[in-house]
Amino acid sequence: MLDLKAQYRVIKDEVLARMMDVVERQQFIMGPEIVELEGQVAALSHARHGIACASGTDALLLPLRALDLRPGDEVITTAFTFFATAGAIHNAGGTPVFVDIDAATFNIDPARVESAITARTRGIVAVDLYGQMAPMEQLAAIASKHSIALIEDAAQAIGARRKVGGAWRMAGEMGTVGTFSFFPTKNLGGWGDGGLVTTQDDALADRLRRLRLHGGAKQYHHDEVGINSRLDSMQAAVLLAKLPHLAGWSAGRRARAARYTAAFEGLGPVRAPVSDPANEHIFHQYTIRVDRRDELRAHLQARNIASMIYYPIALHLQECFAHLGYQLGALPVTERAMAEVLSLPIYPELTEGQQDEVIQAIREFYG
Repeated sequence: MLDLKAQYRVIKDEVLARMMDVVERQQFIMGPEIVELEGQVAALSHARHGIACASGTDALLLPLRALDLRPGDEVITTAFTFFATAGAIHNAGGTPVFVDIDAATFNIDPARVESAITARTRGIVAVDLYGQMAPMEQLAAIASKHSIALIEDAAQAIGARRKVGGAWRMAGEMGTVGTFSFFPTKNLGGWGDGGLVTTQDDALADRLRRLRLHGGAKQYHHDEVGINSRLDSMQAAVLLAKLPHLAGWSAGRRARAARYTAAFEGLGPVRAPVSDPANEHIFHQYTIRVDRRDELRAHLQARNIASMIYYPIALHLQECFAHLGYQLGALPVTERAMAEVLSLPIYPELTEGQQDEVIQAIREFYG
């Protein structure tokens, strides 16, 4: 699905030089690389503040903790996403409320969000799935109307953008906060875990910085109980070396996505991913909808071609959320997606020859 060794061969000298700076300085926690990375990601995201943390999951948990959720407080989100989105809501003390998705983009449906708001709703977590932004301008209007927080889970969408009112708006720009993951398989991935939160709100940024350091802005002085969620200087160094390549890598992913889409045109059982015309997609995943999905995956596997199902069991049907009372049929668009989606290899180093193998195997399967 992803060849990190091929990426490493291209950027080896840049990354190792950055890492050796950290080694020579011997400041492995909260070194100057952290502030530099925070500033660069905030600038990329058109945000006033960047707050680095230990993981993409913590990037979600910290702003949810800042909502001071009480038992019974609800946060609306999608069930068609990685577990951390809803897990963070639960671990922050809230109750996830799952709503259905748009059938074309797989992103949360704003109309469903508005209909799910109650007196107990404290926030919305919108996911930019597979690398294209959710309709943030619509969701922001809903959040503002109801005076609730809007968290943009942009873990899969760093550098993605959306045209709103004739102007480009970036992932991480338009919500109360934006959250990013630097897990190694992400478009901008570290050599370990890492995350970052963006916000335009000065006071909220200060609180998030405290929460990631055991709740204190000053050593041994704690204003509240926080967590230990510091990004290692070494991870920041890796990310700083990679960041200048991100735009080119995203363009490479888009080119490979376009090549797949052209190859599958007219192949009825294969539906290529749909990009919202307002979005510039970064294709963290290239996800098709197909008939006989599991058979196709076995066919690819027999030819040593990787594929993945993101996500085979939607969150409203997970055992750990059974107490919420959702049953099969509750979110029909989501449930159809989880039975049809298949993600194919896509990364900047993917060669035309490799891509042709994938295309030929799929065309062969469907005759």
